[in-house]
Amino acid sequence: MLQPFAGKSVQFNVAFISNSLVILENGNLAIAGEVNTADAIVTISPGLLLRLIAKDEAAKMQISIEGDTHLAAELAKVLANVRWDYEDDLSNFIGDIPASKLGNFGRHTVKTVKETSVNLAEMLSEYWQEEKPLIAKKRHVEEFNKQVDTLRADVARFEKKITRLSQQLNNQSVDSTQ
Repeated sequence: MLQPFAGKSVQFNVAFISNSLVILENGNLAIAGEVNTADAIVTISPGLLLRLIAKDEAAKMQISIEGDTHLAAELAKVLANVRWDYEDDLSNFIGDIPASKLGNFGRHTVKTVKETSVNLAEMLSEYWQEEKPLIAKKRHVEEFNKQVDTLRADVARFEKKITRLSQQLNNQSVDSTQ
């Protein structure tokens, strides 16, 4: 899928880490050199990274892409479908059983980190809503929007009333001059 983009590169700025990948002639990826100029730049902030780890679909829309967006989109498709069989590679070095144990440990660790990250994000969200209000609660935002809609309708009615009174005054002044 990436062969048409041979020779192009993408720079990834994820949280505090920055790295570039270059697409080789056969479509494989390699780490780009330091003098490489990226054709596309993908930036993911630390907060957005937590949302992506939590599988928040809306977070995908907030990933910043500069440059060749078609290249970045194709690379994202490829990376989303890549599954590295690290247990098989490890088994060549340390044997099947230790590789399986390490694989299980790795999966458990990733699952724990993911759950902890989601719990931390939820805890911070609740803290910032309840204890130290920095984030508005959904019901407060909905109430505010309702009040804005009511105010907008009241202003529209008031403008119509002013227009009507203004027309009446104009009509009276025209009648009085005749």
